[in-house]
Parts: sequence; structure tokens; C-alpha cells
Amino acid sequence: MRTVHVGGYAQWRDISRSLLHEGVEPERLVWLDANAPEAGDLFADTPVSAPLAAPSRISIPKRFSDLLDGAAHCRQPNRWALMYRALWRMARGDRSAMLVADIDGGELHRRAHLVRREAHHMEAFVRFRSVVTPAGHSLLLAWHEPVHDVLALVVDHFMARMGRQAWMIVTPDAAACSDGERLTLIDDPAPALGMLARSLGDPTDELWRAYYRNTFNPARVNLQLTRRHMPARFWRDLTEGDLIPTMSNQARLARPNRSQTEDVARQPGRQVAVSPMRAQPLRPPASPLDACRRCARWRDATCAIAGEGPEFARMMVMGAQPGDREDLAGRPFVGAEGTLLDQALEAAGLSRAQLYLTYALKHFKGRAEDSDTAGRRPAAADASEYRACSTWLAEELAQIRPNVVLVLGMEALSALEMTPPASTAPSQQDIAALSNAWRHGERWIVSAPALEAIGESSGEQRSRLLAQLQVGLETAHRLSEAADGSAESQTRVVVADL
Repeated sequence: MRTVHVGGYAQWRDISRSLLHEGVEPERLVWLDANAPEAGDLFADTPVSAPLAAPSRISIPKRFSDLLDGAAHCRQPNRWALMYRALWRMARGDRSAMLVADIDGGELHRRAHLVRREAHHMEAFVRFRSVVTPAGHSLLLAWHEPVHDVLALVVDHFMARMGRQAWMIVTPDAAACSDGERLTLIDDPAPALGMLARSLGDPTDELWRAYYRNTFNPARVNLQLTRRHMPARFWRDLTEGDLIPTMSNQARLARPNRSQTEDVARQPGRQVAVSPMRAQPLRPPASPLDACRRCARWRDATCAIAGEGPEFARMMVMGAQPGDREDLAGRPFVGAEGTLLDQALEAAGLSRAQLYLTYALKHFKGRAEDSDTAGRRPAAADASEYRACSTWLAEELAQIRPNVVLVLGMEALSALEMTPPASTAPSQQDIAALSNAWRHGERWIVSAPALEAIGESSGEQRSRLLAQLQVGLETAHRLSEAADGSAESQTRVVVADL
């Protein structure tokens, strides 16, 4: 057995060429990092740290060479042995050693992916602090603790990003320094340099923390996704790192109004000489709907969802409440339910441009059990919330004056706070089937299944609900086109559908 000490990819490559030239099999080698203590081996030969013979030229695909280079930066056990075993197979014509499905090739690909991800994290999470050198020059200094050897892979990124600014990044094993023109890599930097980089503060840290607290939205917390894209091991080196778990826990405990502390409002500001008109931000004026606080649903919502469509549309489509996607977009029917509606509209010969789309409730409220997950489901609304929003619905009906209102689902139908004449009042079973139409005052009411119920159904039930939605849309369409005709002609449309 031979023990081979390797200090980097270039040295491993030269030694591997020499060993391949000698025909040394992978099983006869013990690979160790250059700084690793050598374990006692009864059968070990003299340790090798340099090529024993002139390295011979070996032809391998460039893609495989890049794969080996990437895997070499991964600090995992037996990296040099794994790479030599794959190289040994490749040199003997076994090209499957570079494939993802191969046991060695798959492990090389996995490690190369970990290195690329770690390099991305370093580019994203390095935070510089300004210091003045003993010579009086300004220097941006940063501390970072990568789990893999990626410093040499990201220095080109920082050279392009920092321009002519002098900077230095210190890690536990190496450091990179630039004066704006030349780059220097340092192995084993002095411990005092690392202590200095870790202990530095910045006068703007509190301003940044205040900004982070102000822009933190407790209604959209997804701690699992945050940890995936920004691992918790980086939090301790971020200015706002200690705020993330605290504010996330407060949001999870359903106290979003307390996650933004009062000391943000007490921060002193700077006086800037500017005219009052120019100091105002350019934003549209807040509507009365945006300022609505008649119920508590606004606390969990990103914004209010106003109706959308022509000012004098003949046909109004009304759902019970917006969903998670609508809450993010600020528009009605844009999520999966909106896709269902668009497909049904196209089949009925309609388009959104002809309709006024709205909801009985104007704010989204997610279920409590979905608070930490993406794609939250709407929570059930109570009668007090529908009463609070009835004023907005009444204003829309008075302003748009539609001839036909297509209501989607039982909750939307109940929200109208209308009771059809007794002779045509739909029974509970009729409303569940939702393929009914009746006259109420100056307009027709047409009922159809709720889009949420269609999305959650499957098989024969889904086909039946889709057919009922199609019938409701076609009935409402013909009634809206016959709105200028007589009541008898409109009644004939309903009788024909029935």
C-alpha cells in the first residue's frame, strides 16, 4: 500500500498521471490531505507527495476534467481516492465513470453540485465592512466560513463586482486580497486577521436592521424555504441574522402585528434640503377599499382585491373570496382557479374583457395550519365578515349595474344577501348542483359551482361540476345578450337551458 499526500487538485493531477503510467491500481493507494495526520498502516510503503516519474499525457474528455476539478473542491472523505478510481476507469476505456447513473460518476456529480451551490452562497452572503489600514487606505474586509474550498472559484466574481475598490475576504483556511488591480491568494492567514474580520461592525448596521424589520411581512413567512436558500449557518455573520428566527417565531404564533417593534418609529432621521413636493414618493393614492378595516381579514392579506373589468359590463362573475395567488398578484382569478375559469370562458365564447370579475370578500385569509407553507388555502369566512364586505359589493352592483350576475358557489350566493321569489327559490340540493337561474329585481342571478370545489374534485365528480360551470356560463352569456329584449325572451333562454 502506498500513502499519497495531496495539497490540491493540480498536485493530485500530476501524481495521478505518474501513478497511471506505473499502472498502480486504486486499491493499492491510501490518499490523504497534505495537512491530515498520517494514520499508522502496517503495510504502508514510503509516503508519496510528488510524482515518482515524469507524468505521462492522458487524454480524457474536457467535461470529465471539469467534473474532477469541481469535485476536488468538495471537503468530503476520500475525495482523492474517488477521483483516482474514476480516472483509472476512464483511462482504461470505461466512459461510464463520468455518467450520473454510475456509482462513481454520480458521486462526482453530486459533489460538484455541492461546490457550485457553496460558491453561489459565498457570492450572495459575503458582507464587507469598511476599515482603514495603517497606511491610511480604505479597505473592505469580510469574513466567511464556507464548508468547501470555493474561495479560489469566486475571486473572479468579486474582482468584477468590486472594481477598483481594495478588498479582502478571510476564511478559516485561506484569504483573498485585491488592491483593485492585482489579486493575491493567501494560505493559512494569521488568526488575528480572522478575529478582526469577525469582530468588525458598521455604522449603518442599525439602519439596515430597522429596514429589515420594516419590510418583513409576517403573513408571507416560509421558514423552510428560507433555510433552503439561506442556510442557518450563514445567519450569525449577517447583520439581520438574529432577527430572522425571532420574527419568524412571532409570526408563527399568529402575532404579526407584534413582529415589527415600536423602536423602528423612534429611529432618528437626517434632514435633507428638498422641496416638500419632490420629497413625496410617486405612488397611486390609496383607495377607500385599501384602507378598509371593518373586519380582521386585512391583517393576513397582502392587499385588497378590487373588482376588475369594464365599467358598464353586462355580466358580473363573483366568487366568494380571493386565494393565495390573487393575494400576491392583487388581481382577481389569476391562480389555478383562474385557469379553470379562462378555459370555461373560452369554451363559452367569452373573454375576460367582456366581464366584471369580483369577490364577495375583498381580503384573503389563509388557514392557520398553512401559515408556514407556500400556496395557503383560504380560510372559511363567517357571517360577520360577509356583512362587513357587503357595502363594497353593493357599491359595485350599483356602479356596474350588470344585467346578469354569475355567482360561483354557495358562499358567494349567500353573500349577495338576496332571496329569490319563493316559486323559483333554489333548494339546498339545487344550490349544491349549481345549475340554476332566476330573476331578482332588475337582474338575473345564475349559479354555478365554486372553482375551488372543481379544483379539489376528481374523476366523474369533476366532469359533472365542469359541465355545470359550462352551463352556467352559457346561460349567463345568453341572458346578458338578451338583456335589451323582453322578459319573455329572457325567460325562454332559461327554459331552454333547463
